[in-house]
Amino acid sequence: MAIPAGFISILPLRNTVVFPGVHQVLRVGRAKSIKAVQRAQDLDGWIICVTQKNGDLADVESLQGIYATGVLCKIESVKGNEEQGLQIVVRGYQKININSLNEKTEFLEGLGDVINDVIDIDDQLKKALILSLKEISLEVLSLVPADTSQLQKLVEGIEDLSYLGFLAASHLDVALTEKQHILENPSLKERTMSLLTLLQKLKEQLQVQSEIRSRLSSKFGKFQREQILREQLKVIKEELGEGSEDSEDDLSKIEERVNSLEMPDEARKLARQQLKHLRQINPNSPEYQVTRNHLDFLLSLPWVTVTEENDIDLRKVQEILDHDHYGLEKIKKRIIQHLAVLKMRKTHQGSLLLLVGPPGVGKTSLGQSIARALGKKYVRASLGGLRDDAEIRGHRRTYVGAMAGRILTGIKRAEVKNPVFVLDEIDKMTHSWAGDPASTLLEVLDPEQNAHFQDHYLDTGFDLSKVFFIATANSLDGIPRPLLDRMEVIELSGYTLAEKVHIAKKHLLPKQMKEHGIVDGALQITDAALNKIITTYTREAGVRDLQRRIATLCRACCEKVVNLESGSLARVDLADLEDLLGAERYSADVTDAVSVPGVVTGMAWTPVGGDILFIESAQMSGSGQLLITGQLGEVMKESALIAYSLIKSQLTLVNPGFDFSKQDIHIHVPAGAIPKDGPSAGVTMVTAMASLLLRTPVNPKLAMTGEITLRGAVMPVGGIKEKVLAAHRAGVKIILLPRLNEKDLKEVPEEIRKQLTVHLVDNVGEVLKLALGFEQLPNPIKGELPNPVVAPWSTL
Repeated sequence: MAIPAGFISILPLRNTVVFPGVHQVLRVGRAKSIKAVQRAQDLDGWIICVTQKNGDLADVESLQGIYATGVLCKIESVKGNEEQGLQIVVRGYQKININSLNEKTEFLEGLGDVINDVIDIDDQLKKALILSLKEISLEVLSLVPADTSQLQKLVEGIEDLSYLGFLAASHLDVALTEKQHILENPSLKERTMSLLTLLQKLKEQLQVQSEIRSRLSSKFGKFQREQILREQLKVIKEELGEGSEDSEDDLSKIEERVNSLEMPDEARKLARQQLKHLRQINPNSPEYQVTRNHLDFLLSLPWVTVTEENDIDLRKVQEILDHDHYGLEKIKKRIIQHLAVLKMRKTHQGSLLLLVGPPGVGKTSLGQSIARALGKKYVRASLGGLRDDAEIRGHRRTYVGAMAGRILTGIKRAEVKNPVFVLDEIDKMTHSWAGDPASTLLEVLDPEQNAHFQDHYLDTGFDLSKVFFIATANSLDGIPRPLLDRMEVIELSGYTLAEKVHIAKKHLLPKQMKEHGIVDGALQITDAALNKIITTYTREAGVRDLQRRIATLCRACCEKVVNLESGSLARVDLADLEDLLGAERYSADVTDAVSVPGVVTGMAWTPVGGDILFIESAQMSGSGQLLITGQLGEVMKESALIAYSLIKSQLTLVNPGFDFSKQDIHIHVPAGAIPKDGPSAGVTMVTAMASLLLRTPVNPKLAMTGEITLRGAVMPVGGIKEKVLAAHRAGVKIILLPRLNEKDLKEVPEEIRKQLTVHLVDNVGEVLKLALGFEQLPNPIKGELPNPVVAPWSTL
């Protein structure tokens, strides 16, 4: 092969010798060597690889620092960069004798002459030497304690004595001077004979080591062998720069924790398996960190650590609940009763409460109060929007980024196995292709199963039977029935005006003043202003929006407080609200609306509390159709059809001469962008159509709810407490309810009931009599409408 013309880059090697015909992987990190490689790439990859005489030298400046004999190589691949170093693959082609250097370059570059081997053997001797070299090479490879099958196949297929010798020399574990001597020897015969001698010595050494390993294996037990191999592995890793005494000390500390920590036998067995696996893998590999994270999580769980189960003091619990929450007397009573049962049973196993109510009424904070009353750790997990069951049960460790589920993560954070665990927004979970989280919660919340809860990431059972679970939800509709059956439901409703005023003065205002840095007494909001904020700036069942309004007042008054003299205070009165909070958002009383025929006030239940809605109706020429708008659900549309049928077929209040076939009636329920459904607007729709056809307005201070049938009966509905409270907030004075809902009125606070006139009705006739003000059902003459009597509400 012809040598490339001109100077060729020289790559000095510290700890290896490259041989002709052999592929070699080289690590290049020195700046001059990197430049030599880059220059070689510009000249078709040709480079001279030569060994340094002193491997400790950082750089070589002259021929005296390298051996004169090297190998002309071609670079076949280059990986890496200048900052982190290069990794190149070269193949040797021809021995070169370097005779001069180019002193003008920053790196080594020189000229050389080709060195050809002296062929001093005949074909017969050549064949014998090839056979001998192959035989002893295969014997050596068979004694090496590693997989050498690929190298053995390569040796068996080589028939070139020179290449076979150089291949054997490249894999020999001998001094660099020995390898360099083999490279420089031009005699094929002498080179081969010296190789056979070196291989014979290596063979004898490997045989001795093999015998020692065999004797050790038979003499020592399993534990002793592991200790010896571990020490050997430690030394090997230190030589390779892959391990250190620090990492081994760390693993020893983990082993002490595994042996000393109290945990179930199954968990301890898993921990020991993971620790053994950890010692066998490279600390720099990704698998090492995955295994280490799992072992740390396993050892950090509170397998036996518990908060001491003190005897439940019901008086102390009552005091804490009263201090943290104003009102909610029925809810507190239910909680006290539940805790009394736990006290009698002397165990908290199977404790599971579900607090259902609109936002802002204190469901989550009730869980905190229960934890404080019981003297237990408190932990919370938000389940809103959850759609992957792996978030509950954890991911399997085979996945990238696997982690434990929210249940065990919360237990780890609590550091005890019997905390009060709040599962927030349990009704907001959904299911998708990734699984159904609600189904996974069945095992978590079932006292018969959760003693051995299986988290996919943990991969062993964990006892959840001592956890006091409290779930919260805005509605029962989003909770699957099997899951709901496992929980004791406690329903929370909204606060009354008086309760909101008290909460604002005793809790919300002091809290917001503290958060805004306002000292006690520096800000004062009058009772009249608080009442105005509650009635015209908020309309909610809870107090969350009220808290935001008070925070707005605090922010607006901060500048005013800062500018006041020491000892003075900022006062917020009715006249200040519009400047500080803007215009009123809600009308405090529905009497502000104009009362026209065909418009009736109804009461509705929503997941965020009760509300009022207006059923509007209009009459126009047409073909006898009933038009329904307002984004109503199927059940509400059916209620409108039933009301329409009652108007057409049974109610004598309607003029018998009215031709329904030539008139269309349009029913609309504002707000049109909000979906609505349910049967409770039936009586309201009947009254709205009767009011329209009789051209008689309905008292705007009157609201109603109830389902109707084709017989004209008024059937009971749900959410009476929430609906009545919402109607009271809106300024309603008279309420019509189904008689079968009379029992539900007991849940309404007495102070609210005293301010309302409640009529219980059995049929649509009673509803229309009370709503439209007729003393009795008249007998209308064709073409005439009955004359209404002055309704009693007209004097209100």
